[in-house]
Amino acid sequence: MLKRKIINYFEEWSGKQHRKALLIKGARQVGKTTAVRQFAQTHYRNFIEINFEQNRKARQAFEGDLDANTIIMNLSSMGFGPFEKGSTLIFFDEIQSCPQARTAIKFLVEDGRFDYIESGSLLGINYKDVSSYPVGYEHQVEMFPLDFEEFLWACNVSGSVVEELKKCHDAQKPVSDFLHQQILRFLGQYFIIGGMPEVVNVFTQNSDIMQTVDVQTDILNSYRDDFSKYAGKDKILVKSVFDAIPQQLSKENKRFVIADLEKGAAQRKYASPTEWLSDAGIGFFSRNVSTLELPLAAFEKKNLYKLYMIDNGLLCSMMLGKQGLQAEILQGRLDINQGALAENFVAAELSKRGIPLHYYDRKSRQELDFVYPHGNKINIIEVKSGKDYRRHTSLDTAMETFGASVNEGIVLCKGNVEQKNGVRYLPLYMTMFL
Repeated sequence: MLKRKIINYFEEWSGKQHRKALLIKGARQVGKTTAVRQFAQTHYRNFIEINFEQNRKARQAFEGDLDANTIIMNLSSMGFGPFEKGSTLIFFDEIQSCPQARTAIKFLVEDGRFDYIESGSLLGINYKDVSSYPVGYEHQVEMFPLDFEEFLWACNVSGSVVEELKKCHDAQKPVSDFLHQQILRFLGQYFIIGGMPEVVNVFTQNSDIMQTVDVQTDILNSYRDDFSKYAGKDKILVKSVFDAIPQQLSKENKRFVIADLEKGAAQRKYASPTEWLSDAGIGFFSRNVSTLELPLAAFEKKNLYKLYMIDNGLLCSMMLGKQGLQAEILQGRLDINQGALAENFVAAELSKRGIPLHYYDRKSRQELDFVYPHGNKINIIEVKSGKDYRRHTSLDTAMETFGASVNEGIVLCKGNVEQKNGVRYLPLYMTMFL
């Protein structure tokens, strides 16, 4: 069973005296249901799981009065249970398929007899169906595919290895060459496999890359099925945006350009379809900012953005399929497709750590891959997937121009830890420590 960080979050939640319901958001197949089951197995005597997509009849329990006694009685009459006060976790899975259950959470939490976890994959899409949100009775947390550290755990790399890497990061000292090369090898695997639990399980069990591509293809197709089912009149445009992500990220500047999808198309035509992917948890926006000043959100240019994929493995599968180019990545070529996989990796790792994504681009001549707040200043990240990572004219110019606003410049690369001329060089895998 895969070790997931979110279990620690569940434990903190369950230790609180006055618990709200816990709502887990996230894209399909990132492991939400498995994580809840794993947690319940070791922390509750009774676990009641209700999946509103699989068990449509269960929705009827919420069609009448929404007081706690009525709902519990309705569920019990359907065979769910036992309901034992103080030792029962009730899990509402795919709750977007039963909006009334989301509304009823307020009354169930007020009742206080049981603990509640909700989960949903398209909650950002179906928000209009909820008549009344349980404001003040629900705590939300986002769940993602396995990050790189969790992937290392899945590959049986011990926690002590990650601790050693963290020590080197904090002390600004190089990692031993042997360890550095080993972790770079795992990073190449992660670029291909990604963090979708089913894919990781297949890879760790048989190391068959082509078999993992088959699983990734199934996941991608399930996402496309969701477009048809849930995106309404925008379904064709959503699919167009989704399928264009690999090509857009393979460009040198990686900015998402609507004109590449449809000549002469207005930005507003694709605004809603693009937001759909973000709301579904499938894509991450990185917004352009006009200057390096805080707060960065105040200087966003909404019409200029990059669009990253939720998972590196899925992106790699869309780019390479079964061409066999994965072998080149395993051999250390992380700069394939203009370094798209490397930059997407950094974007996803930062997002999983709760860091909002922004980039700076001055007239397409001075581009900084990522900028984010650090205290009352700004950190700049340049992602370099090739060998020439010590060349970074845009970063040097920005630090000279905005020196008073900049905390530090960071180059994420294949090289080892190094500090030179005011720039900090870190291995790409150390993104997990930022």
